[in-house]
This record gives sequence, structure tokens and C-alpha cells, in this order.
Amino acid sequence: MRKKFYWIALAAAVLLGAAVSPFASEWLDGLERVAKDKGFLARGEGEPLLAAPIPDYAFPGIAKAGWATAAAGAVGTLLTFALALALASALRRRRGK
Repeated sequence: MRKKFYWIALAAAVLLGAAVSPFASEWLDGLERVAKDKGFLARGEGEPLLAAPIPDYAFPGIAKAGWATAAAGAVGTLLTFALALALASALRRRRGK
């Protein structure tokens, strides 16, 4: 029963991430807004240290912006779940020793 709940919750989270992400605001987030207001936003531009796997919240290779953002939301949710599951498993193993 517990595992079934987790799979249902994961499916709901992925569907929600895919359905809601195309409606995200295009306005600057808080940190970018402060940087713009204080005049140092341009210093953050340039070549990134690491390439983003899903740049600008749009999944690469999908032409339609809404679909690309929905795919980014779904994949981001799955990646976050996978990382949380790996961390929980590692902590559980460590606690068991």
C-alpha cells in the first residue's frame, strides 16, 4: 500500500509539473530583480561554469515553447525525485550500520 501511494504521488507530481510549468511567470525572479535594480545584473551574464541540462526551463529539441516548458517541468520533477530517493536510500543505509 505504501509503495502504491508513492507511485501515485510521483505520477501526480509529474503531471502537475508538466501541466503548470507552461504558466510560470516570465518576470525576473527575486535575485535577478535585485541585481537589475542595483545595477549588477550584467556581471552575471557570460559563459557559465557548467552548462545547464535544461536551459531557460525549455527542454532542448522541442520547437513549441509550451511543450518544451512542460517537458522541462516533468523531467525536472523526475530528476528531483530520483535525487531525493538516492539521498534517502543512502541515509537509510548509513543509519542501519
